[in-house]
Amino acid sequence: MTVVIDKTKCIGCGACVMECSLEALDLVDGLAVVDVKKCKDLGNCLKVCPTNALSLPNQPIKPQEERAPEAGSKFNVQDPLPDSVKDYAQGNEKKTIRSQGAPVAGGTVWSGVWVIIEYNNGKVAPVGWELLGEGRKLADAIGCGLCGVVTGYQVDAVIPEAFAYGAEKVYVIDHPVLQDYRTEPYAEAMTSLVRKYQPEIILMGATSMGRDVFPAVATKMQTGLTADCTVLGIDPETKLLQQTRPAFGGNIMATILCRTSRPQMSTVRPRVMEMPERVEGRTGEIIREEFSFNESDFRTKVLEFIPSDAKSAFLDKAEIIVAVGLGIGAKRNMVLAEELADALGATLAGSRGAVEAGWLTHDQQVGQSGVTVRPKVYIAIGISGAIQHLVGMETSDFIIAINNDPEASILKVANYGIVGDLFQIVPALTAEFKKRLQHGVAN
Repeated sequence: MTVVIDKTKCIGCGACVMECSLEALDLVDGLAVVDVKKCKDLGNCLKVCPTNALSLPNQPIKPQEERAPEAGSKFNVQDPLPDSVKDYAQGNEKKTIRSQGAPVAGGTVWSGVWVIIEYNNGKVAPVGWELLGEGRKLADAIGCGLCGVVTGYQVDAVIPEAFAYGAEKVYVIDHPVLQDYRTEPYAEAMTSLVRKYQPEIILMGATSMGRDVFPAVATKMQTGLTADCTVLGIDPETKLLQQTRPAFGGNIMATILCRTSRPQMSTVRPRVMEMPERVEGRTGEIIREEFSFNESDFRTKVLEFIPSDAKSAFLDKAEIIVAVGLGIGAKRNMVLAEELADALGATLAGSRGAVEAGWLTHDQQVGQSGVTVRPKVYIAIGISGAIQHLVGMETSDFIIAINNDPEASILKVANYGIVGDLFQIVPALTAEFKKRLQHGVAN
C-alpha cells in the first residue's frame, strides 16, 4: 500500500514534498508524484495537503473544512476554500493567469520578477545578488521589471546594494518585530507584499532561511514551490518559468513548470548562479510598506543569537577547496588533504561518503544534500563523482581531480584529471606548492 495522488486535485503547492521525511514525494511538471519504493505510508503528507489530493487505500481522509486552520491563515474553518483549490477539487477549468509589463495591484494580472534579499543579523546572504543577476535574464525574457525585496529591521544599507546589483525597484518592510528572523513574521511580511503587488516569479536562496520561510509563503499563496534549483530559464512558447533541480535522489534532473498558479516560486542554491557585475551609483524606485503586526501576535521569541565561528560555515564562500572522498581509505589519511589545504590556504570539504564515515562534519559536505560551492579552484581527492556530488561543485571555475580509476565520473567534469595513486600524488603536489609559494612564483 502506498499514497495515491489525485492529479485533478493536486495544485503543486509542494506542501507534501516538504512534509515527507522519507523524500518519497516530488514535484514533476508542477504536480506531486510518489516514489513507491520510498513511501512507507506514514500519512503525514495527507495532513498538509490543502486540496485532499492525497489518500491511502481504504483509509478515509478528514475533510479539509474540519481540519485546524494554519496559524496566521487568512481562511477560517467556516470559510470557503480559495478559488484555486475549489476549481481543482470540482474538476473545473481554472481561469487563465495573465501577465503583462506592469502589475495591477489587487487585480488578476501577475507581473515582475522578484528576488528576496536575505538580510539577517546585519549580514546579507550573497545568493541574493547572484539571483538578481539571474533574475535579470528571466525578466528580459518575459519583458517585465526586476525587483528586490528586503524585510527586516534597519535595512536601509541594503537598498543601494540591491540597485547596484541590478534591481530596478526595491520593496521594503522595516520593522522592529523583524529584527531577528522567525518564520511567522517574515512569512506574513513577504505574503503581504506578494498579495498586494502580485509578482509573476519570486526567487530566494536555498539557505536555512529560504528553506524555512518560502514554503510558508507558498502555502499561504496556494501556489507551487520548487526547491534547490540549479538551473532557471523561460519556456519560449509558454513564457513559464523552467525550474530545474535534481530529483529522485539526484539520479535525474527534473524541469518543473507551475502552469496554473501564481506566483511561480523557486529557491536556488548559493554559488550556483554567477555573481553579476556591481555598478556603483545605480538607483531605482523604493517602495516602503507598513507592517501591521506586533510582537504579541507571534508565538516565538528569539532569546539569544549565537554566531558560529566554524570555518566550514563559510564553505560556500571559499575560494579554494580541497575535498576528499572514500578513496582516501581511512580517517588517518585525512592528514594528506589537511596538509595540502594548509599549503594553499584552502578550505577542507568532502563527499557524502566521507561525512557519513565520520571523517568530516555535515557542514563540510559538498553536494545535493550538503553545500553548493563555486570556488576558483576545487581539488577532488579520491572522489568518484556521483551526480549528487557533481551538482554541488561542477560550476567551480577550475577543477582538479585525483583518482586511480580512469573511468571515474569526476574526471569528465575536471579541467585536469590525474590518474594514479593519491598517496604518491598528493604529497608531491603539497611539496611543490610549498616550494613555489616560498619562492613567490605560484600561479
